[in-house]
Formats: sequence, C-alpha cells, structure tokens
Amino acid sequence: MLIGCVGKANCGKSTFFKAATLAEVEIANYPFVTIKPNEGVAFVKVDCVDKEFNVKCQPKHGYCLNNKRFVPFQLMDVAGLVPGAHEGKGMGNQFLDDLRQADVLIHILDVSGSTNEKGEAVEPGSYDPANDIKFLEVELDMWYLRLVKKGWEMFIRKAIQEKSELTKALSSHLTGLGVNEKMVEELVEKLELPANFSEWDENILKKLAVELRKTTKPMIIACNKIDVSGAAENFTRLENEFPDHMLVACSAESELALREAAKHDLIDYIPGENNFAIKNEEKLSDKQKKALNFIKNKVLKKFRTTGVQDVLDKAIFSLLKHIAVYPVANSKLTDKDNNVLPDCFLVPEDITALDFAFKVHTDIGNNFIKAIDLKTKNVVGKEHNLKNRDVIEIATSK
Repeated sequence: MLIGCVGKANCGKSTFFKAATLAEVEIANYPFVTIKPNEGVAFVKVDCVDKEFNVKCQPKHGYCLNNKRFVPFQLMDVAGLVPGAHEGKGMGNQFLDDLRQADVLIHILDVSGSTNEKGEAVEPGSYDPANDIKFLEVELDMWYLRLVKKGWEMFIRKAIQEKSELTKALSSHLTGLGVNEKMVEELVEKLELPANFSEWDENILKKLAVELRKTTKPMIIACNKIDVSGAAENFTRLENEFPDHMLVACSAESELALREAAKHDLIDYIPGENNFAIKNEEKLSDKQKKALNFIKNKVLKKFRTTGVQDVLDKAIFSLLKHIAVYPVANSKLTDKDNNVLPDCFLVPEDITALDFAFKVHTDIGNNFIKAIDLKTKNVVGKEHNLKNRDVIEIATSK
C-alpha cells in the first residue's frame, strides 16, 4: 500500500511527510525543495484489541502506545506541482510518473493563502486556496486523459476487428492505471457510455478520464497551516464550496514539533490525541515552552488535534475502505515464537476469511480448513467477511 503526498511547491508537503514519518528530509521556504520523491514509513492508528483480551501486545511491525496500535504503510512525498504540469511545466512529468503506484493521494493544501500558484510566498490571505484544489484536479484529469488517449486509435481498430466486449477491451487498455474489469463495468454504466467505440468522442474520453482518476486515485485534502491567521475562515469557506471533498484541518508544523519533542523524551504524546504532557519542564528552553504553549492553545484546543494523524487514518479507512485484522496462530493470541498479537494487517473491508489467509501466506491459503473468530469463539467458513479489529485464528491441513 502506497499513499502519495501531492500539492504545489512550498505548501508544507515535506513538513507533513516528516511529521508523519520522522524521516530526514529537506524542508525550506522555496519551490522545488523536493526533486526526487521521498519515501518513508507512516502509521495508521487502531484501537488495539490487547485490552479486550487482557494481554500486552508485541508488534513485529509498528508499535503500540496506551492501547493504540500503530500499523505501518508506505508514504511518498513527490515534487511540487505547478499549473501546466501535464504539459511538462515545473517538475510536472516527474511528479505525475511518481504518482502512478499510489493507491490514495493526500493533497497538502496551504489553506492560509500565504503562497501563490507557483509556491512563492505572499501575504497570508492574499491568495485563494480554492484555486489549488481546482488546478490540481485539472492537472490530474489531463494526465489521465493523456494516458487514456495513448494508442487509442490503434486500440479502437483492434477492438472493432476482434468484436471485443466493451468492458474487457477497455479494462485491458487501461490496465496500467490499476483498472480492473469491475471498475470499468461500473464506469460504463455510470457514464452511460455507447457500446460502439466508434461513437466515442473527445468529451466522452474526458468524462472517462475524470471518473477514472476519482476511482483509482481517491484524494483527501489536508488543509495545512490552519494555525495561521485567516486560515480557519478559509477552511470553513472551502468546506461549503467543496461539499463532496474530504477536507481535514491540519498543522503539520505543530505535529512535527510534538513528535520531535516526544522522540527526545521531553513530552508524552500519542499521535492524533488532543493533548500532551511535559515530562520535565526544566529541560525545556523558553523557546520550546512558548512553542508548546502555542500548539496547546492555538491548535489542539481549537481544532482538537494537529490533523496529521486524522488525515492518515481517513485516507486508509474512509477513502481506501480498509480494515485492520489480527492473524494469530492459536487461542493464546501468539505466533510460533510466542509473540502476543504480533501482526496487524490492513486489508479491504470486504475481504473473506480465505482471502485473508492468502494475504497472511500463500501456504496458509492453499491449506485453509477453517477460521476462528477469537472474539466470539465462533468457527467461520472461507466465505465469511471479516470485520475491523477481528482477531482470526486460521486452521490449516498442514
């Protein structure tokens, strides 16, 4: 699973990325700081099941804090985008190519309006961030249109000659975009596309490109720099202007400061929570005290959280519609090495017990006999759909 951070230059993408991963990346107040994509490990937060079973979990991957399980996934920060990127302007071509593998996009938006369309610093509030939402979607749509049209005439001739079925032919043509036959079938029905390819004109291809982008690259908007004067008002306006978009108020700089302070043992802080505790005030400089006080009063009290963890969680659970499932080897909740609740998998919400067995290991799937829901103690069959936070023991023939 790969999530891509996108947005124009100087909107706070690298700060968001570092706050989410604590990876060492360059952060500066000028365009195109990020040339090559940064990749790191970020985490989604799940209410751990350890408390329900009265055990202490021992994650092999990720970590657990106060019954909150943090499950890892890959996060990528790509080069900043400028209008005309699909035509090669700025770092456009590289930016778009880097995004091909992303399952979800996080649009880092400077909601304070303190950077213009080129990523240059301007007076806060003097630029309308709504423009960035529109132009980013246009760039992505034009990129998709270019990919759809690539080799289109040859595809049409071949499809007509072979009398190919619409959905099968189109899904084959678009396989590079992560499109499957089911997706194509739903899009054809939604857009009421003609069964005859020869009737498809430029407008139909544009509509198809837009829907393909929305389907294969769902997007959440992290409204960054929410703590800057005037940003909160902009956020409220954007919520009204884009009611069908998922927007989250966010201060990546505040989250980065809290995670760095926790890393250096200055505070106790669980990502995504609405508070933190200073461990030893004598170790803090006056500058650090002032910064923490600002975050507490101007960010956490006002917006509940810094928003960074909320964005990550919603990207996985709300947009991708994934759930967290714990596989174990026995009723003691351990693996073969006696680690308690060592694994937690992020999987599609409609996954079956058999599909999950294959996700854990091919041999387990091939030798599947039954699964046991250890919360209810019920035996479930291979077609049983799993639920979020299920703890599953899988019985095999070997």
